[in-house]
Amino acid sequence: MPNAPKIIPISDLRQNASDVLKGVSSSGEPVFITQRGRAAAVIVSMEAYEHSQHELDILRLLARGEKEIEAGIGYDLHDVLKEGERLLEGANTRKSSLHPRLAASSLKQ
Repeated sequence: MPNAPKIIPISDLRQNASDVLKGVSSSGEPVFITQRGRAAAVIVSMEAYEHSQHELDILRLLARGEKEIEAGIGYDLHDVLKEGERLLEGANTRKSSLHPRLAASSLKQ
């Protein structure tokens, strides 16, 4: 069973802001702040915020891609894969033409 959300009034946040932030950071769980008995804000850890922003960016890219597909804009998958293979072959050719020591060190990276 999932944990019940942590909900605190804004007055508690004012009095114990440092403790609330430590709790959010250590648990990774959001804290819901109420004001006059109504939801007013949510505090999340920086890690959770960045993760949600990353997911949102991906969703935006997917939505844009779907719109491009509907509009007939974009590239054929076969052409993209072919270009990727060409670029990889070019990179491998450049590495193999390097001095053996340089080629070995570039493979470690």
